[in-house]
Amino acid sequence: MNPDIMKERQTATFDVERLTNILDGGPEKTKRRREIESLVLSDPDFQDEDPNFLSRSERYDQAVKKSAQMILKIREHGISDPEEIYCYKNCVHPGRPQPLDLHLGMFLPTLLSQATPEQMDRFFMPAWNLQIIGTYAQTEMGHGTHLRGLETTATYDPATQEFVLNTPTISSIKWWPGGLGKTSNHAMVLAQLYTQGNCHGLHAFITPIRDLITHLPLPGIVVGDIGPKFGFSEVDNGYLKLDNVRIPRENMLMKYAKVEPDGTYVKPPSDKLTYGTMVFIRSIIVGHSAEALAKSCTIAIRYSAVRHQSEIRLGEPEPQILDYQTQQHKLFPLLATTYAFNFIAQYMNHTYKCINQDINNGDFSQLPELHALSAGLKAFTSWAANTGIEVCRMACGGHGYSCSSALPGIYVEFTPSCTYEGENTVMMLQTARYLVKSYRQAKAGQQLSGMVSYLNEAEHRVQPQPVAARPTVVNINDLASLVQVYKLRAAMLVELAAKSIQQELQRRRSQEDAWNHSAIDLVRASDAHCHYVVVKVFTDKLGEISDTAIHSVMSTLALLYALHGIAENSGDFLQAGLLSGPQVLQISVRIKELLSLLRPNAVALVDAFDFHDKKLNSILGRYDGNVYEHMFEWARQSPLNTTEVHESFYKYLKPLRSQL
Repeated sequence: MNPDIMKERQTATFDVERLTNILDGGPEKTKRRREIESLVLSDPDFQDEDPNFLSRSERYDQAVKKSAQMILKIREHGISDPEEIYCYKNCVHPGRPQPLDLHLGMFLPTLLSQATPEQMDRFFMPAWNLQIIGTYAQTEMGHGTHLRGLETTATYDPATQEFVLNTPTISSIKWWPGGLGKTSNHAMVLAQLYTQGNCHGLHAFITPIRDLITHLPLPGIVVGDIGPKFGFSEVDNGYLKLDNVRIPRENMLMKYAKVEPDGTYVKPPSDKLTYGTMVFIRSIIVGHSAEALAKSCTIAIRYSAVRHQSEIRLGEPEPQILDYQTQQHKLFPLLATTYAFNFIAQYMNHTYKCINQDINNGDFSQLPELHALSAGLKAFTSWAANTGIEVCRMACGGHGYSCSSALPGIYVEFTPSCTYEGENTVMMLQTARYLVKSYRQAKAGQQLSGMVSYLNEAEHRVQPQPVAARPTVVNINDLASLVQVYKLRAAMLVELAAKSIQQELQRRRSQEDAWNHSAIDLVRASDAHCHYVVVKVFTDKLGEISDTAIHSVMSTLALLYALHGIAENSGDFLQAGLLSGPQVLQISVRIKELLSLLRPNAVALVDAFDFHDKKLNSILGRYDGNVYEHMFEWARQSPLNTTEVHESFYKYLKPLRSQL
């Protein structure tokens, strides 16, 4: 054990194991998670080559092999709980996407949520047993987040009781679905439904694309891999062209919307039910944001504890770079953000399950808020995590640029989250649509519930005004007071956005143009709403923590998260008259104090995330802190080092000498 990292752990003021239990949801869940992880980490079938030294084809091959082994092992171990399956999968492919992700994460969940009992009998067990391997084919070359613009068509033919699927233009070719290129034999195709001469919008169709025996493309199907990407080297993201592909009427998912044999269309109870799988995935991405940022903070903070650099006092030993205030200012707010995102992920998971249960019972009343909240928080957390991962990489100096640090890999595998399952700006605008609608309802006297209930209170609909116009009573050390100012900021920005639209309409703009000309204000309003929700949930979580020592350090983190957010967005709070100039300066001073308070617990706080070294797969973030020895060992494994003299010397450089 590196003496620096050992010393850091001795300064902790709380029990790391108990905090890990809180993050997992209880001691039993921690115990079970570790049992599942040990099943993978001790299994010789999953001890493979470092993917950094493999070609893309080799990485794909390795990922498919591990995925197939994973399915067999899950059955062998009798793991059936969805959360435990996810835990096992996440350990087999730690932090890296794999070819079966969309089969397990979207194809099967879509069947579960939108298939009829008859369709479940027909499709689910073959899919569960991997006779059917599916993907989720929504995005097209020319359209992604704008779902109404998708061009793929499914036209019902009552004479044969079949749907005829087509991608009629080059831009309508399905593009990007993971596992589509080479792995899947079925696709859940999202297409515009046409029946009896009318278009009824997007619906999902189970579409065979490859022969179950030969795996060759079926007639009318052109399918393949889209080529190398920024990351996702293990995944065969693909394209799919459909030319008059016929499927039975029963292949349209009909739990809610239906097409009768004669072509009569039966509407679903809510049009948002079609997008249920996306809401689920957006909720999952919030958790992915927390995990990616937790890994990055673990690596950067542990490395900062063992890396010594420069001098604070002339002639004295080089200090740990974690002792520099600038390093703390880079990393500790991100650490606070990670904990905030962990707790909001727990909240979203619980909320999704509750509302999904309501939907199964026929109650769709909470679906609009779930849709808006999952869209906004998906964008809010993935943007922050994406930025934070890069800050962590830069905080590790030159070694952060090496793949041995794992930070480049975390970044390239996570950054697509900002665009898939809804491009983030569009997600924020979807949330804004719900916020503006809620604001208008509240103004009309309707009582709102849920996370937008703050719009009920007339005094919360504040006007931008100078500080002198109203007193500031904010206690910057009281989280309840800070939750209140975040709420007021959100209310102000929602009202500003709504009034901006109204002003544009008064200028005789169309509703669509008024919306576009107010889009910047709308995104700001959504961001403020999400920020308020995260601060509130973090603060509420403190009430559930009974351990005094953990409560103390969590309160410090929550306060840092809230104050850092105010410092980063001080203009909003000043504009609303919620803070004075001197208070903003006080916040800056208080943030520095909080950094010092957190310094003794920094390593312990990342230890609580409980990442096994094999799962973290980072030399800079090793638990034992022995960075340099293992970095040298890792570098020697490079394929370029298999020979002392590379063949290119004999082929190109040596002949060059004789020509000069």
